[in-house]
Amino acid sequence: MKKYLLSLLLTCSVVFSYAQKIASPKSGVIFKNAAPETVSMSSERLQRLDNMIREYTSKNYVPGAIAFIARDGKIVYQKATGVNDLDKKTPLSPDAIMRIASQTKALTSLGVMLLFEEGKFLLDDPASKYIPTFKNPKVLEKFNEKDSTYTAVPAKREVTIRHLLTHTSGIGYAGIGSKEAVAIYAKANVTSGIGTPNGKVGDAMNRLGGLPLMHQPGEKFTYGLSTDVLGYLIEVLSGMPLDQFMRTRIFEPLDMQDTYFYLPTNKQNRLANLFTEDAQKNTIKAADRPGLSLDYPKVTNGTYFSGGAGLSSTITDYAKFLQMMLNQGSYNGKQIISPATVRLMTTNQIGDVNQGENNKFGLGFGIITAKGAAKLGVSEGSYEWGGYFGTSYWVDPKEGIVALIYTQKAPNSTGGSLSDKFKAMVYQAITNFKEPRLD
Repeated sequence: MKKYLLSLLLTCSVVFSYAQKIASPKSGVIFKNAAPETVSMSSERLQRLDNMIREYTSKNYVPGAIAFIARDGKIVYQKATGVNDLDKKTPLSPDAIMRIASQTKALTSLGVMLLFEEGKFLLDDPASKYIPTFKNPKVLEKFNEKDSTYTAVPAKREVTIRHLLTHTSGIGYAGIGSKEAVAIYAKANVTSGIGTPNGKVGDAMNRLGGLPLMHQPGEKFTYGLSTDVLGYLIEVLSGMPLDQFMRTRIFEPLDMQDTYFYLPTNKQNRLANLFTEDAQKNTIKAADRPGLSLDYPKVTNGTYFSGGAGLSSTITDYAKFLQMMLNQGSYNGKQIISPATVRLMTTNQIGDVNQGENNKFGLGFGIITAKGAAKLGVSEGSYEWGGYFGTSYWVDPKEGIVALIYTQKAPNSTGGSLSDKFKAMVYQAITNFKEPRLD
């Protein structure tokens, strides 16, 4: 009997130890190149990605794409396919710097949570405690399309920092939001934050604070300028410009050497070209629009730091940030943020409200639910997002996966399925799942 109990205890100990290894990646794990088979992925099946991506680039659905896959900190796939110039056929480089637009949001959310850990605020503090123009918010009632005038009613509650982090504040988006938000924000000279290097984000956010919300705070998910408000909140609480805060608190500790709001002169030649579509949906090089230079990252003296959309980066730099999150807040021996805060950021914070049709939202990340996971095979509890110009990513804590695919094309009606196919094909290459899967 004693031998049986001893054997049982030893077995339980081994199982528990193995479970811990799966649930909690080693502190500080950094990327290393490795054969896919060392992390239970198939080299042969990963080669299918080459064919799929090459089909998109050869048909010019997207001129070029960069893909990155790591499992357990081992890089098993990192390739650039296609071109950066349609006329010269210049190959797209794996270290190309790309406009990541809304992928800026997760980094800004991390910055906010660094200050949360220092006791600078509580998540349910009203935003007006730190940005007074958000005091006594009002909600849009009636809107006149002819002259953008409106009526508004008092909000039932204040906008909180949690509302801002979860996009349930009622703040809409300039340029790409609802017709009401676009018109009202344009009239107040509040922009999307993309391609507007002049001025100060604080001035714009203070104007935004006096404008009506699109709905009652906390009652809906509305993607918008909430994270730009958070970028300004970082400046208020830290006493530092957002670019300087991110450089010293996030980019340097994570060795993100190619991530900037505005690129230094010696890196501007690595900025990828941006593409769009003509009326026949042919891919063409994008052109500047009134008030928007598409080479905005090349402005050397920009002063407007958009926490919601302003950054440019490489796929490897952003992967380091994601691996840090997968590592429970640690990377390369540095504990950037605590495991408890990682859990807050990557679990449902919007209750019964939905983000999209099926999914939820944490503090800066979209969260995949069981219904969402059924679409492509991504694990429930994975977290994700992307950017307007054709960049996307996800992290799968159950399977130890960090994966990203980057293009530079907007709008993109012909290549829009690329990221979904990429997700599905990452999972078809796994030969041994850590979590039980349905037959």
